[in-house]
Amino acid sequence: MRPERRSRTKSNRRAGARPGLKTQMKPDRRSRAGTGGPPRKAAPSSQRTPPARSSAAAAAIPVAAAAATAEERRLRLRNRSTLEEDKPAVERCLEELVFGDVEGDEDALLRRLRGARVQLHEDSDDSEVENEAKDNFPPQKKPVWVDEEDEDEEMVDMKNNRFRKDMMKNASESKLSKERLQKRLKEEFQHAMGGVPAWAETSKRRTSSDDESEEDEDDLLQRTGNFLSTSASLPRGILKMKNCQHANAERPTTAQISSVQFHPCAQVVMVAGLDNAFSLFQVDGKTNPKIQSIYLEKFPIFKACFSANGEQVLATSTHSKVLYVYDMLAGKLIPVHQVRGLKERIVRSFEVSPDGSFLLINGIAGYSHLLVMKTKELIGSMKINGRVSASAFTSDSKKIYTYSGDGEVYVWDVSSRKCLNRFVDEGSLCGLSIATSRNGQYVACGSGCGVVNIYNQDSCLQETNPKPIKAIMNLVTGVTSLAFNPTTEILAVASEKMKEAVRLVHLPSCTVFSNFPVVKKKTISHVHSMDFSPRGGYFALGNEKGKALMYRLHHYSDF
Repeated sequence: MRPERRSRTKSNRRAGARPGLKTQMKPDRRSRAGTGGPPRKAAPSSQRTPPARSSAAAAAIPVAAAAATAEERRLRLRNRSTLEEDKPAVERCLEELVFGDVEGDEDALLRRLRGARVQLHEDSDDSEVENEAKDNFPPQKKPVWVDEEDEDEEMVDMKNNRFRKDMMKNASESKLSKERLQKRLKEEFQHAMGGVPAWAETSKRRTSSDDESEEDEDDLLQRTGNFLSTSASLPRGILKMKNCQHANAERPTTAQISSVQFHPCAQVVMVAGLDNAFSLFQVDGKTNPKIQSIYLEKFPIFKACFSANGEQVLATSTHSKVLYVYDMLAGKLIPVHQVRGLKERIVRSFEVSPDGSFLLINGIAGYSHLLVMKTKELIGSMKINGRVSASAFTSDSKKIYTYSGDGEVYVWDVSSRKCLNRFVDEGSLCGLSIATSRNGQYVACGSGCGVVNIYNQDSCLQETNPKPIKAIMNLVTGVTSLAFNPTTEILAVASEKMKEAVRLVHLPSCTVFSNFPVVKKKTISHVHSMDFSPRGGYFALGNEKGKALMYRLHHYSDF
């Protein structure tokens, strides 16, 4: 019984002296019991002192580490304050916006960066398509301030604005919303341009041509020079031009100028009139020296025209059936008194095909006669209802447009001389003039009421009732002259029944140039004939006062 009391006393003493040692001894007892050896006796009190020292040292280590951390932070803050003494306030503000206010706690910044890295690692598990979609759609921010008036749909007045009233489709569209007005403006632009231009299409993918353009841009940046140049297309609004010396200044006359035309190859202009003569002048824009004058006795010239190759001049009179042909190379004047099979008492109006193969003579009673240009032999005749007012070849010389005095347009095939199509010029009661563009895109018809309808040639060939692209209503008297320039960017319209009645129309916008003619000067008078030079650099017109006015168009560099 004694040993038990001693062991209980020792255990109580041990528990009362070192209460913390109980938890440390338990693992040792388990380990000993697991080995199966005899139980060891407890060590004396002198041998239990070293564990107390190690526990105190272990408790002192965190304190020392905390002190070292605090000292390191203090040094870091001192170094940071030293570096930021000379830092501008703008830079400090930018750092706060990017990294946040981490002046007192840089560990917060490290935690934020670690969190972003973890978030990035989580996002990497998503598919590439989802990641790309996330990149393309930035997070939307809530607006700071919203104006309630912006949400109200504002209406735009269409009726009382002179620029917008032409865009009204009906009377109910006196007011349109801004969104509908924007759509209407896009429609008007696409209608004027003939479709959506390439630079406005946003759905096109990048192709190899885009890569080539990037290489060209790199080459462009590697050299210096003047890269400013004029636009390739003619701008609308104002036409840059200047007055030149009259084309016939060296041979003045008071008779009416019936024809003025530029030579197709040389820098020469021809002027013919009712004074029984036609003259050739060298075009330099300053003096325009005379080359030659041909006088035809008792032969007031109704029309004179160059051949397609420029080697001959054809002339007809106001009251004769004779056709004069002047050979410029041989210097001979050849009269054609009679064409076999042609039963016309007077030969006045005629047209030369662009390829130089055919000659078309407009007769009476609705007949048009087709001749071989080289031999002046009759090929065949075409007849329309009513009177032939004007006619014109297409640019490929395969078709003929005939405009009747009743306002009807006939389309003929040159090879078979059959009528391909027939339509009524919209709103026309009396046809006076017709012209086709050199690029084969447009047909212009001038009526007796001063309206010029511009059609697309394809619609004229395929439709029985084509609608004009634009109706030019800037003249109030009959349109007697029409002329396209070589690049099909200008259409000249004129009336011989009223002074200063001439306009230049920009294509494809179908708008009139506002700076021509200068009404205050009143130098143009009644226009009877007009023409453009082969490359559009000059524009000439003849009036009833015997002057062949000439203008230099600065947009075109060549004659």
